[in-house]
Amino acid sequence: MKTNLYFIYCFFILCFTAKSQNVLQPDVITNSLQAANIAKIVFLRNAIPLEQLKESDFLETFPIKKESNLYIRIFMGNSLTNYLHQLNTSLSAEELIKNGNFQFTFYVDNKLLYTENLNLGAGTPQIKNKSTTIQLPFFSTLQEESWGRFLWSRFYYGNGGEDALFIGTHVLKIEIRPYLKTDGKTKTGSIIAEGSLKIEAAKIEINENQVSIQKIAPQSEWKNSQNAYDTIVIRELNKRIEEKRFKNITSIAVIKNGELLLEEYFNGADRNTLHDTRSVGKSFASTMMGIAIKEDYIKNENASLNQFYDLKKYKNYSIEKEQVTLKSLLTMSSAFDGSDQNADSPGNEENMYPTSDWVKFGLDLPMDSTKQIGKNWDYFTAGVVILGDIIHKQVPNGLEAYAEKKLFSPLGIKNYKWKYTPQKVANTAGGLGLQTLDLAKYGQLYQNKGTWNGKRILSKDWIEKSFTNYFPQNENLTGYGYLFWKDIFTVNEKKYEAFGCSGNGGNKVYVFKDIPLVIVITATAYNKPYAHPQVFRMMQEFILPAVIKP
Repeated sequence: MKTNLYFIYCFFILCFTAKSQNVLQPDVITNSLQAANIAKIVFLRNAIPLEQLKESDFLETFPIKKESNLYIRIFMGNSLTNYLHQLNTSLSAEELIKNGNFQFTFYVDNKLLYTENLNLGAGTPQIKNKSTTIQLPFFSTLQEESWGRFLWSRFYYGNGGEDALFIGTHVLKIEIRPYLKTDGKTKTGSIIAEGSLKIEAAKIEINENQVSIQKIAPQSEWKNSQNAYDTIVIRELNKRIEEKRFKNITSIAVIKNGELLLEEYFNGADRNTLHDTRSVGKSFASTMMGIAIKEDYIKNENASLNQFYDLKKYKNYSIEKEQVTLKSLLTMSSAFDGSDQNADSPGNEENMYPTSDWVKFGLDLPMDSTKQIGKNWDYFTAGVVILGDIIHKQVPNGLEAYAEKKLFSPLGIKNYKWKYTPQKVANTAGGLGLQTLDLAKYGQLYQNKGTWNGKRILSKDWIEKSFTNYFPQNENLTGYGYLFWKDIFTVNEKKYEAFGCSGNGGNKVYVFKDIPLVIVITATAYNKPYAHPQVFRMMQEFILPAVIKP
């Protein structure tokens, strides 16, 4: 008994010493259950208020099922802001939470699987400054808006968690630390809290027919490739799609050396399906801009907005707005006060859609004084709508007719479907419906450096500009060109660079720079945090190893 009292005494002395050096006063720990579980993560079936929580609610074993809930409660001896203060005592509380947050580390069966430094915007300042206990859903039938759910999805669906916890009994362990980014460096503190849970996963019944590699049907307009590929790896990929370890995948097509190597459909899709590829359609705005410039309907991408609009007729007029170029809109660096990555941004696309004039919405926005035109990348859908409007007004008979004559018809693309702005202009924000093999034609056009069947459709120079990374110093961005994303895959310790279209749900058209490969993936995982990470894993762990193999 004396030994226990001694340890309790030491604990409170340590807490008092630490808190005496705090930058802010945290919540006082008065709950006995919380005091007894400092530095622990406990797992729960449901969201339970702290005052109602009992030790009998703590889970030791959890059978993971589709319709189940899993919550965690974190018990800490101090608030996050004060833990960050220990990493840098010279910063104010406000500076600390602007530059730091929690780091989560996930282990399965004692193997380190995933570490994430939480986005700086995750969690409120009040919780970071004061709270010593936090409750979060990892997954829940209530679908709460919580960064905890998105964190779990990134671990589970995008970074190997589902594979590691697949079938059988496994031990999940989580550690939480503070991290702080200052002077371009990241400093990580000691463990704040940790906890373990035994997880049981039942076997999933699968349809073996869906695992088999699908035979390419005739009349595809492509010559079938005779190149070999690793069928065992592709079967394993198909198995994981059937097991829903890769979710909502609808098609995969691989073009190698200009020939159709692989064509697979899933979840009810087939060759005739028009896929809603969302922001893949933005890249088509880049293509049409390149064609319009090639035919002198637009001088070049350095033209500024004031050559197309009387900007004084719009709100928030400024000299800076006059200087916004087509190139800055093509590279998502126009410096408008618009960010689709920030829900609170006035120019967020969700604020645009309810308006009656999307172009006016974009041109009415103020400029962001913290950004420089052409220097600061920030995803901005309204800017691509403006580009579409400019093309529509400059080319003969409007954007839709021009695209049919100059792009779709030459490529032999007959079945496609535009969505439209409120002004009935073809919507370059996204949503262009296309078949999988027609998306492959579009990718192959770029692989061919702008030609199709010997006819030049797009200039080689425009493709080179489109496939240039204009933001090499942005550590949060692999790369971005003219409405094309850059990705780098590593297979057998060798790096492969691709530029491509990317759309919500996990829709991709990849064009590889140094190997003759075009890969299309379509999916319907709209607004799911695992949508893009799972496609990256499919590419790096399955598709590329299978098709690059000599």
